[in-house]
Amino acid sequence: MFFLYFCRTKKILSTMENADVLTIEDLTVGFRHDGSLHDVVHHVSLSVGRGRTLGIVGESGSGKSVTSMSIMHLLSEKSSRVSGQIFFQGNGMAKAVDLLTLDEEQMREYRGSRIAMIFQEPMTSLNPVQRCGDQVAEMLMLHEGVSRKEARQRVIELFNEVMLPRPEKIFRSYPHEISGGQKQRVMIAMALICHPDILIADEPTTALDVTVQQGILNLLRKLQQKFNISIIFISHDLGVVGQIADDVAVMYRGKIVESGSAKEVLYNPQHPYTKGLLACRPPLDSRPYRLPTLADFENGTTVESKPTRPTDHTTVSPTPLVSVRDLEVTYSLRKNLFGKSLEDLTAVNRVSFDIYRGETLGLVGESGCGKSTLGRALLRLIDTSSGQVVYDGRSLDSLSASQMRQLRQKIQIVFQDPYSSLNPRITAGEAIMEPLATHRIGANAKERRERTVELMKRVGLGADMFDRYPHEFSGGQRQRICIARALIMNPEVVICDESVSALDVSVQAQVLNLLNDLKEHFGYTYLFITHDLSVVHYMADRIMVMQQGRIVEQGTADQIYADPKEEYTRTLLAAIPRL
Repeated sequence: MFFLYFCRTKKILSTMENADVLTIEDLTVGFRHDGSLHDVVHHVSLSVGRGRTLGIVGESGSGKSVTSMSIMHLLSEKSSRVSGQIFFQGNGMAKAVDLLTLDEEQMREYRGSRIAMIFQEPMTSLNPVQRCGDQVAEMLMLHEGVSRKEARQRVIELFNEVMLPRPEKIFRSYPHEISGGQKQRVMIAMALICHPDILIADEPTTALDVTVQQGILNLLRKLQQKFNISIIFISHDLGVVGQIADDVAVMYRGKIVESGSAKEVLYNPQHPYTKGLLACRPPLDSRPYRLPTLADFENGTTVESKPTRPTDHTTVSPTPLVSVRDLEVTYSLRKNLFGKSLEDLTAVNRVSFDIYRGETLGLVGESGCGKSTLGRALLRLIDTSSGQVVYDGRSLDSLSASQMRQLRQKIQIVFQDPYSSLNPRITAGEAIMEPLATHRIGANAKERRERTVELMKRVGLGADMFDRYPHEFSGGQRQRICIARALIMNPEVVICDESVSALDVSVQAQVLNLLNDLKEHFGYTYLFITHDLSVVHYMADRIMVMQQGRIVEQGTADQIYADPKEEYTRTLLAAIPRL
């Protein structure tokens, strides 16, 4: 009798251990707009196995993030309606609980401690007036009741694990004092600090360079095995999903169109949409004139075959358009009471290079190496300590503020963080059209609007999106708004600072094709800053590799990719995610 009872008890415990940690059944999410309800997620059913990773892939705006926010109870009840069931059964729980039946107070017991989330945009997720370390330590003190001293020690240890440089310094830093990639790593630490049962990672490696991305993926796998964490990994990068996911679900227009094991979905896709997503990725072994887009694939059109684009300077001017000599940018890390700097950080260390008219110069390097600082310094958006920037024979240091404002018609920049680059109080169309009005381009408002709508269509935004506000767009859609705003002036030089990092592969292919088309048609010159080496290899004529504020290697794209001279460059190339 005891033996039968023991076997029955063991069977029940085994069933509990093997049960899915999260099960979504018939989830439908709608948003209220202009007095009516518009569904954006349609009858989605998913399950996440205990200790397994589910990768959710799909185009920007397909409903991936909305689904994850429904799990976390982060959608406003006033502006949205959520129906269906979301069952959660964490470790040690006797039975599953339907999260959608919980009120806000009950949900707080699960959110952060048992179910944690890494958000897509770290700058808008972190409190700008609170130190980074204190924000992470707060999670420990709230959910585990530890002392401030113990919380600080554990946070610094985790900052080391997620490869943050100078963890004690980062602990005391405010979000605006660290790079985009470093902010994302702070968010990852915040999500992992309480060792949750399930981790929802919404584009967690978007802002990270490939080496740190690889380190974060390895860290997630290590913690997953150690603490039996289940992960929902949302990404537009199929290479990354292929590296970490056990199972994959493909979302398209709010629906699951294909799901199964990662091997089945990524290596033997059945749905045309999945096949299109795989076909849109920039190839690592060639540089075609155009990338196939999802529309090409779904319509059965064949992308015109042309020879591989050259990587020499036969098509560009022999005279530099931009010349940079001994440029240095230094930040003060610590000052005394009288404002004198006690500790400095040299972000850009005596850098010299030329950008030729009509070329695309790629700039790659790890997060925090000074890439974005260098891009801003070229536009005089930040002060330089020494050195010179010459544009078309004119030294930018000699220009007055009004002259520099006029010159910025010819030099534009697409910033890394799309949300903080847009005014939340004006619509997308107004944001794109604003430079035209500021510089009095176009006969009237109607002509400016027509020009804006035409460009919106070219970057994958519909004309009906003109009157929508930034918060009504996904992260990828906001990035397209920023790209359109930079291109609306038809500039000569465009500095693309991670301009396609937030885009899914299909829209990324559209934008990269667009940038190349505009370059060929208008003779644009690009400084293309990115952490994605597959993209920069496809886009750039020449590549510069930056490490700790210095240019350590440069050459043609094919030279850098095929025969890197520096160990640092070889490390970057080895970390490129591949299926």
